[in-house]
Amino acid sequence: MPPAPYNEIRPIDHLAECGRAGDPALILRGATLSHGELRTRVAALAAWLARRLPEPGARVASWAAKGELTCLLPLAAARAGLVHVPINPLLKRAQAAHILADSGSKLLLGTGARLASLEHGDLPADCTMLDEADVWAEVAAHDGSLPPSSADPDDLCAILYTSGSTGRPKGVMLSHANMWLGAASVAEYLALAADDVTLAVLPLSFDYGQNQLLSTWYAGGAAVPFDYLLPRDVVKSCAKHSVTTLAAVPPLWLQLTDLDWPEEATSAMRRLTNSGGALTEDLVHSLRTIFPHARLFPMYGLTEAFRSTYLDPALVDSHPTSMGRAIPFAEILVVNDAGDIAAPGEEGELVHCGPLVAQGYWQDAARTAERFRPAPAGSEYGGTAVWSGDRVIRAEDGLLYFVGRRDAMIKSAGNRISPQEVEDAARATGLVAEAAAMGVPDARLGQAVHLVVRAAAAAGAGDQAQELAQMLAKELPNFMQPKVIHWRDAMPINPNGKIDRAALMAEITP
Repeated sequence: MPPAPYNEIRPIDHLAECGRAGDPALILRGATLSHGELRTRVAALAAWLARRLPEPGARVASWAAKGELTCLLPLAAARAGLVHVPINPLLKRAQAAHILADSGSKLLLGTGARLASLEHGDLPADCTMLDEADVWAEVAAHDGSLPPSSADPDDLCAILYTSGSTGRPKGVMLSHANMWLGAASVAEYLALAADDVTLAVLPLSFDYGQNQLLSTWYAGGAAVPFDYLLPRDVVKSCAKHSVTTLAAVPPLWLQLTDLDWPEEATSAMRRLTNSGGALTEDLVHSLRTIFPHARLFPMYGLTEAFRSTYLDPALVDSHPTSMGRAIPFAEILVVNDAGDIAAPGEEGELVHCGPLVAQGYWQDAARTAERFRPAPAGSEYGGTAVWSGDRVIRAEDGLLYFVGRRDAMIKSAGNRISPQEVEDAARATGLVAEAAAMGVPDARLGQAVHLVVRAAAAAGAGDQAQELAQMLAKELPNFMQPKVIHWRDAMPINPNGKIDRAALMAEITP
């Protein structure tokens, strides 16, 4: 059951009240906000938002690089009684337009260049967009302030869009309780403290990335939002800010371990966290060599339940392939194909129960019913559980081990990529009649996107190949771009008349 200190769940905007007023909270490029200033700025931004969008539960979207606005919006929007919809700044106009339309956002706040990329019809008719510089000018002119909210912990306060294996991104609905307990859980098992400095290099549109801020503020520490151009920029920032906490995904860790790290960049480091893919033994060894005094936390999670497990740093060397055990507030069950709790050593589906389980998919009852189902008999929490689709085994000692996924989701560089989304983009070019996107094992990316296509016309694919690559580069974000495009005169078909993905995978896998 929940640890005693965290029985009281508060609205997520109360995170602005956690730190000591004079301690640093947000270290920006040109300024540092103390926790006292964080309170003031969140209160002012919330008052402006409430005036702009007086309808409770209205959606406000953000599409911008990391900065004061994107960092404060999760708290300010919640305090104003609104629902925050962060859009990954790496996405391009087609994906942003889908999220805006699907969420029914009434206000879009972002950088001018991103807003300018939207075409006619991309913005919902009743949605207003505003450059982030103009936002702060209006906030200053408004001169208002909102006190901490008294929202119900079960109220919806955020929608995070995540790719699914079938179709466009779907919005995962998060409550105040989901986000508060997520921050409390991570702060607990990472043992975060008020003197910690977290370098926030992951996108704030991801639950993993957003929690970099929330768990740090829960503990009263300071966060450094950072968009890097090159991996060596991360090294420089760690040295500049005496960073104590660094979170990344395996492809970024690989890039970082290829660099020389001066002592001033590593001496303050207390902990490293990893999610979005498994660490290899070689990578663990490299991280141990560079950061000899830092504790390494391998983690597993899914947006629908925030995070499920972590491996105690003391067990990383002796159990390097384990997913660990449940994080605080999570109950992790392994359910066999008969629907029973699996015996030790028996493979089954990972089912996540407890208060970190999200409220389902935004306006998508059918897909919600597929993934969010009643908890299995024997669950201590009961209620609704997330049936992950991931196959795992629980060993005799209670440690969990990953076996594989049921669906065709591609996980590349820590990003979850929908094969259908890549395929739809390829067919939309008019150059392709059939398409199949798959994840092929890749040493640096985890999985690389490979796209197999059949041309729409009988003519040779020579010129079409270059044109297809150029059109996909325009329509898809960088992390979705196929590493290799394979052209076929005909696609293999399985007995059900569908493209035989297993046969294609066998053909293209080295």
